[in-house]
Amino acid sequence: MDIDRVRSAKQGGRNIADVETSASTTISRPSAIATSSGNNTFVCLLRFAWANIRRRPERFVLSVLGIALALTCVTVVRTISSSFAITGADSVTEVLGGAQLWAVPAAGVHYDSAVQALVADGPAPAIVAPGGWRAIKTLSGTTDVNGTPVSLRGSDETPDGQAVLGSEVAQRLGVHDGDRIVVGGRDLGVQVGGGGQSVTVATPLAASVVGDNGWWTVFAPAGQEKSRTLGSTFGGAVGLSSTSDPAVKPDPAGPGLIYDTVGGNGPLTFDQKYSALFSGKVTSSTLGIISIIGLVLGFIIAVSSFLAAVQERKREFGIMSSIGLADEVLYFFLVESAVVFVAAYVLGVATAGIAVWLVIPGIATPIAWLQAAGMVAGFLPAMSIVGALIPVHRLLQNRPVDLLGGR
Repeated sequence: MDIDRVRSAKQGGRNIADVETSASTTISRPSAIATSSGNNTFVCLLRFAWANIRRRPERFVLSVLGIALALTCVTVVRTISSSFAITGADSVTEVLGGAQLWAVPAAGVHYDSAVQALVADGPAPAIVAPGGWRAIKTLSGTTDVNGTPVSLRGSDETPDGQAVLGSEVAQRLGVHDGDRIVVGGRDLGVQVGGGGQSVTVATPLAASVVGDNGWWTVFAPAGQEKSRTLGSTFGGAVGLSSTSDPAVKPDPAGPGLIYDTVGGNGPLTFDQKYSALFSGKVTSSTLGIISIIGLVLGFIIAVSSFLAAVQERKREFGIMSSIGLADEVLYFFLVESAVVFVAAYVLGVATAGIAVWLVIPGIATPIAWLQAAGMVAGFLPAMSIVGALIPVHRLLQNRPVDLLGGR
């Protein structure tokens, strides 16, 4: 082929296929791209990618399904992780109620997934608040209401004969303001107030159901709410250790532990640290390991698929490279691979959302799913570079004659 003629035609804006139609039907595809710019170029790239996908529909379907399966695994785990992070933040916010300090029992507390709330594992520590401080003792445990397990809390501020329900637990129980429920053998009037998953009753009634298990929430004196030394100051006065790290557990042989929600260093609040603790338990679990394996398999499937596609089209790329379209080859292949990855991403994320909604609707939320989808989207550029750009770039490092010769 007269390469000078072809290049001259390209620079003059003429269609390569008009100059040399006998070289190959493959050459006629990129001609429109060579003479286009802006949006027209992108449209031509998409048309070229779609034409190649239609020529090899089986490979496209298998590649999309393989990558989508890997992305589904990652999205499911990330959705659960994000849900637990949101749950952790909401749970500790509900417990604190604006308090600066949280004094937990020596046995600690745990999140009970059955009641979707934090529950005390032992008796609240003995505390006598110094002057200016306000300490509120809350009993904590679980019970059944109408056959549904719920978090039960006792408070001196709740009138006898009344049960204050968070909006979420009220929805789970299907009750509203003015309805009646039975707690610990007592018939109580329902009052729905605020959010949360707990049923709060008068302290004597709660004690008859959960015993002395509970915790203290402590409010600092006026004007000291933002002090970074609240934990150590109050802890020194009542004989308890303090920490701002929710990952620290109380000593089982000790009197209890104070969590300082104001003190500590770093940009994260206590609620955010607590939610990160919840999220980390998921990502470091067996489920998290499975998601990592799935992601690695997705990379392997992507690389294998695109390596096979590159090798299959060596001669085609050789012809295009020999007439000065080496850069266009990269664009063609990148757009084609982008179509594969976008299709796999949409399918994988949608499948994960459906799976989570069907299997664990009580844990996953739309917000958590959207957060997970955003995290997974960050993997796509790396998969594109490793799976598509590197193979075709390495191929084009060869001389066109080597590609045409099939070596």
